[in-house]
Amino acid sequence: MLYRKLGRTNFEVSEIGYGAWGIGGKQWLGASDQGALKAVQLAFDKGVNFFDTALAYNEGHSERLLARVLEHAPRPVHIATKVPPKNLLWPARPGIGIDDVFPYDHIIHSTETSLRNLRRDWIDLQQLHVWNPEWLDRDEWRRAFEDLRTSGKVRFIGVSINDHQPDSALDLIRTGLIDTVQVIYNIYDQTPAENLFPLCQQHNIGVIARVPFDEGSLTGRINEDTVFPAGDFRESYFAGDRKRQVMEHNAAICRDLGVPLEGLAALALRFCLSNPAVSTVIPGMRSLSSVDANTSVPGQGPLPPHALEALARHAWDRNFYQA
Repeated sequence: MLYRKLGRTNFEVSEIGYGAWGIGGKQWLGASDQGALKAVQLAFDKGVNFFDTALAYNEGHSERLLARVLEHAPRPVHIATKVPPKNLLWPARPGIGIDDVFPYDHIIHSTETSLRNLRRDWIDLQQLHVWNPEWLDRDEWRRAFEDLRTSGKVRFIGVSINDHQPDSALDLIRTGLIDTVQVIYNIYDQTPAENLFPLCQQHNIGVIARVPFDEGSLTGRINEDTVFPAGDFRESYFAGDRKRQVMEHNAAICRDLGVPLEGLAALALRFCLSNPAVSTVIPGMRSLSSVDANTSVPGQGPLPPHALEALARHAWDRNFYQA
């Protein structure tokens, strides 16, 4: 495993982190808790030291699973979690005030709940799970985070930027009030590299790249015959003819780059890690085979310039989170 600085936190975090949404089990179905615990343990054994979860991942179940493996870990780990919006709306909606989403007491209570779930005295990185630039000058979230830091319950703070809206956090970064951003970044959505990443580098803000596989598209394993468990969120994400669209775009990437379809997942991770602004990439890893494959990628190095130039042509402007 290789490690990078997480911005000004000075944490040395593994290039491949652990995205723990999938192990929560409410929206990603078809895996067991025992399988999840084995995957988290193997990730730790492979050198992963950054684990990203959220209170909203099945009402803290993901946090509690991580605690079962990491509470007595023999070497330090960095755990990031998130405060859910009080109105439970993802993404944040324009025109909805912070009183309905992140009031002071809600941030404090959510953090204390996460601390109990994680069985820890402090949270390394606490994040707001959505962001609306209309809240920039409001006191509620600022005061809550400052009080949590002063009390020692939170070390650093960040935001998880709304889906496909990287520029919505630019003014927030300029304030100097946060330490990290978490943002969708993958071969299909390359927009963070335009404005967000240069600003993060300028202000020494850590970048957590999420959804590197576009919820599974870029693993190369989704085709028109793929069936998801009833109730799995991917039923709607890949509804209609979206699986066919994914297959066509994936095939074009593989032709251009001269890689087999089974090599697409590694290519997707190397793409993310090739940008020096990225501190860590957090794929979901619910199986031992996924952990093995993903944690082997850092040793393969960044993609060469000609490959990055080719991949720039495969950016795909769409939002599958919308119905």
